[in-house]
Amino acid sequence: MKVLGISPLDKDATVSVVEDGEILFAAGEERFSRVKQQDGFPQLALEKALEYTGSKMSDFDQVCYPFLTWENEAKLFNQNLEDERQFIRNFEPADLNRQIKEALTRVPDRNEPIHGLEHPNAIMEKGFLHSSYYSMAGAQRLASNNAALKGSRHWGEDATESFQKWEQSLTEGLRQMGWEKPVKRMDHHLSHAANSYLASGFERALCITLDGYGSGLAGSASEARDGKIHRLHGISYPNSLGTLYEHVTSSLGFKPSRHEGKIVGLASYGDPSILGDILLSRIQQEPGDYRIYEANNVYFSRYLASKFPKIDVAAAYQHALEVVATNYVRYWVEKTGIDTIVLSGGVTANVKLNQRIFEIEGVNHIFVYPNMGDGGCGTGAALYHCWPGGVKESISSAYFGPDYSEAEIAAALEAEGLEFTRPNNLAAEVASLIHNGEVVARFDGRMEYGPRALGNRSILYHAREPEVNQWLNKRLGRTEFMPFAPVTLYEAREKCYHNIRGAEHSAEFMTITFDCTEFMRENCPAAVHVDGTARPQLVQREVNPGYYDILKEYEKISGIPSLINTSFNMHEEPIVNTPQDAVRAFVQGALDYLAIGPFLVKQPNPAH
Repeated sequence: MKVLGISPLDKDATVSVVEDGEILFAAGEERFSRVKQQDGFPQLALEKALEYTGSKMSDFDQVCYPFLTWENEAKLFNQNLEDERQFIRNFEPADLNRQIKEALTRVPDRNEPIHGLEHPNAIMEKGFLHSSYYSMAGAQRLASNNAALKGSRHWGEDATESFQKWEQSLTEGLRQMGWEKPVKRMDHHLSHAANSYLASGFERALCITLDGYGSGLAGSASEARDGKIHRLHGISYPNSLGTLYEHVTSSLGFKPSRHEGKIVGLASYGDPSILGDILLSRIQQEPGDYRIYEANNVYFSRYLASKFPKIDVAAAYQHALEVVATNYVRYWVEKTGIDTIVLSGGVTANVKLNQRIFEIEGVNHIFVYPNMGDGGCGTGAALYHCWPGGVKESISSAYFGPDYSEAEIAAALEAEGLEFTRPNNLAAEVASLIHNGEVVARFDGRMEYGPRALGNRSILYHAREPEVNQWLNKRLGRTEFMPFAPVTLYEAREKCYHNIRGAEHSAEFMTITFDCTEFMRENCPAAVHVDGTARPQLVQREVNPGYYDILKEYEKISGIPSLINTSFNMHEEPIVNTPQDAVRAFVQGALDYLAIGPFLVKQPNPAH
């Protein structure tokens, strides 16, 4: 059975072709349009998917979409928003004025500089009018209740309009491609649970999904066994940890749904005890469930951001996320007795949270779906609807996008007037260049699917030099608070990371952090965060021989089994897809060398 899965069109529209539970192709429209998190009907990705798999629209038994009809979605969330009104009315919040006064006394003087911040205690400076409004709408009960309910009402109106718009766009786009049959719709959180479980290779698992919104829910817990998924619990929207984190992202001056990773990095510099209890006092936690007071009031986080250091606000939100999510997961682990967790949903892009979940007592195995956000839901829907039954081996890689021939690569290099060689041992040459301090971009094989660059569209550098986080990010036009992530030889995993057993496979997709060993801290300081963790990608030779060989050759020279791997793209652009994209980013980013297919290219306009 052959199924086409299309992820939600509101952001990061992605196409997946799945046959009898095997993913044949999956790629986001952004990689073809060159617009980050491209929304709308994924025309270009679909055309490439058909060409790459040799398929016609008539070959598909079904087209799946991981949302219900707009009427059914609206019915679910409108009922939830009615329930929220009652919850806000009955909730007894703590005395916020007293809490804030006490918290302000706990803010320490800081002088140690943090790259990317003008001062370690920098706050979101706002004018008098803004600050006054935030104090009222964020902190005075009557006004803040009204702001929260108004926020929910506006969200509901916008969501209804959005669902109608994208439903029409989906129907029209498919019709133009020749698909006249109905679309198979499914519960959004079931599609998240399906991608994480069916791709994991586990016979039995506890599926946890956490995101912003989907089919009336903001999260769920399900028991999965022998290819079947049974929901145990749903977290009703708007009690959304995704929305909570989006609010703080926006309130600290970053783009929601895009820059949450910066908040994770920033949080490690702050003190969660300054504001953590204030946040937790606004979340009603019950065994196996939780409700968030004034969940759609963005002015509360703006109020905090206007009074407290950015790092302490970030630390508090990260802390609250970890506490609430781990309490939720722990309850279901204890109730079911299942020691194996699979995760999906946008919130599980939070690699520190995933580490905390793996550290829960009784959890021995974890798998995080590589495209955990909504871009992965089309694949989940397609897997679910063409699953042959039982259990399959886990996916070994996320290289589900297109690849390009040597002739196409050579043509792109020649069009740019670049000279190139074809080394006899490309891996050894690249490893030697990296060891000698050159920055090398790598483009080879099928493109990665999902948010992480996993070696085929990556920039590589040695991890011995902590300053690289500043100068290379500057060259690429990026501001980051996390260090670059390391790629590590699979067999050296326990030499570099503590407590990795049971999470090795997840670490092949760069979806979880670990505490670093002394060896890693000493030899790879550029890849270790201020809190002593790193987010590694483990690589095995049978999964990606060319990539593995570079790392192995580097280890021979240096004795170090890790390199830095960062995504091959310019600032605010998607990861490169075609040879033309790679050549353009290589020249613009003034990277030292480009290893593209079997060829090696030296930068004609070096930056140093």
